[in-house]
Amino acid sequence: MKKRKLGSCITFFPQPTTWVATCNRQGGVNLMTASWVGIVSKTPPTLALALHHQRQSYENIAAGGCFTVNLVPASLAVEADFCGLKSGRDTDKAAVSGLSLEPATQVAAPLVAESPLNVECRVVGEHHLGEYRLVLGEILEIHALDAAFDEEGRMDARVFDPLVYLGGIREYWSLGEKRGDAYRDGIRLFADKTRE
Repeated sequence: MKKRKLGSCITFFPQPTTWVATCNRQGGVNLMTASWVGIVSKTPPTLALALHHQRQSYENIAAGGCFTVNLVPASLAVEADFCGLKSGRDTDKAAVSGLSLEPATQVAAPLVAESPLNVECRVVGEHHLGEYRLVLGEILEIHALDAAFDEEGRMDARVFDPLVYLGGIREYWSLGEKRGDAYRDGIRLFADKTRE
């Protein structure tokens, strides 16, 4: 397979498209679109968020010690892009984009009602990376769209319809079809290796 070297850059995908909701000391809410978000620990459940140290969201997180991460459905790509382009210092992004905010159960930062998956986080650590801050948030609660579950409690990811961001080429995509079952499909290679 022939490959091209791109050098030291941020071309890596897919990345989740999320809204990070935060509050300032006066209770004002900011929404920021973020794709540098991911689970980094199971015990305790922890999520990492990387953001520039001059962002309003970082200032709010540093002051309030909490945030929520809200999965963006593909149908709201325009609203997500808007929330990533405008500053929360001079714009009520939820009002302009028509997004609804609702109270979280464990933290002061709100949830985005239109998001099919919301994660409530309490800040437990931070690491400086140049102009960026890697914020670690302990997951206190997750809210998942009820319609995504069948009678037996199995989750159908297609119902969430997550919007993904292709970092480096600046494109939004929806997910394609299911291609396999994690922690199961690869087992067949264990048997194949023992025959060698």
